[in-house]
Amino acid sequence: MTQKDIRIGIVGANSTASWAKVSHIPAIQSLRGVKLAAVATRNEQSAREAADAFGAEHWFSDPFAMIRDDRIDLVTVAVNVPAHRDLVLAALEAGKAVYCEAPLGCNVAETEELARAVRSNHTAIGWQGRYNPAVRRAAEMVSSGRIGRPLNARIVARTLAHGPEIPISYDYCNRLSSGVNTLTIVGGHTLDVVEAVLAPISEVDARTEIRWPKVKLIETGEESVREAADWVGVLGKTRSGVVFTADIEAGVQPEKVRFSFEVRGSEGWLSLTSTHPYGVQAGDLTLTSNVAFAPPEEAVASGGFMGAAINVGELYAHLIRDMHAGAHTTPGFEHAVHNAHLIEAVRRAAERGERQHLTD
Repeated sequence: MTQKDIRIGIVGANSTASWAKVSHIPAIQSLRGVKLAAVATRNEQSAREAADAFGAEHWFSDPFAMIRDDRIDLVTVAVNVPAHRDLVLAALEAGKAVYCEAPLGCNVAETEELARAVRSNHTAIGWQGRYNPAVRRAAEMVSSGRIGRPLNARIVARTLAHGPEIPISYDYCNRLSSGVNTLTIVGGHTLDVVEAVLAPISEVDARTEIRWPKVKLIETGEESVREAADWVGVLGKTRSGVVFTADIEAGVQPEKVRFSFEVRGSEGWLSLTSTHPYGVQAGDLTLTSNVAFAPPEEAVASGGFMGAAINVGELYAHLIRDMHAGAHTTPGFEHAVHNAHLIEAVRRAAERGERQHLTD
């Protein structure tokens, strides 16, 4: 691909409330070499409003028409997970590069199907927390031996989401079939950062609980049945021999929201912390250690809700470099398959009460 602006079309860029609004849009606006060519939403009015609000050149009320349009190089899929499959398949068939938010599919089988459909397409999966500059610096400190031999790690991930009261628009998160719940979202992002810093996870034990089996829908006061766990505890081990624990808790009070990742080594320690309500997937992280280290690199993008554009911008920058160079180094749909199997292993471990071993 020649060095020209990459033309991005976003499916799901609603101007009133959307993940694209608080992360993808400000990330794209911060980056050089890209432009927001189009947005697509569910209807003409919201599509027009999004194009006006975000400065997109074109708008579509039919996302498949946008996907097929020759003026689009990269399709970003930022809608609810159950809608991913058809949109992603259409984009791959059209020969477009695809950045899909995570998880890629509703289950392992669907994720594998989408990965098989990739030909020469560039793809990126939205496990963007691993691209945070502080996460990358922490990974470098571990791999270079700055804290000696890594021994163990403790992770705490507490989020507002999936609590005892939720908006009607998030009721689908209570359904296991949707693929969107505390394990797949909070757990998925958390475990991906564990692997980015330490090494791929080789085995897991787990326990899950549904602490609020009946959930109140805020707008109506009606009750909805929760099928998916809202607390996940993981005891795991990486291929490098590091034992870790992860306490993943949903529905906490705002003042209790936090993410912390502490790694103990034979010669030192490091810690990554954040209080972003979206967890490790969004916003910046603070890196501290008892050993000297170079500050993390400055993020290529900023803005969004409490810095939600930071990690998304880093992932876009990496993908764009790959597209220009004809390389495929960005974690894409094969990585999504790996993560889907990891999440499934945690689910099985909790369900069966047996340690699960993971292979490539």
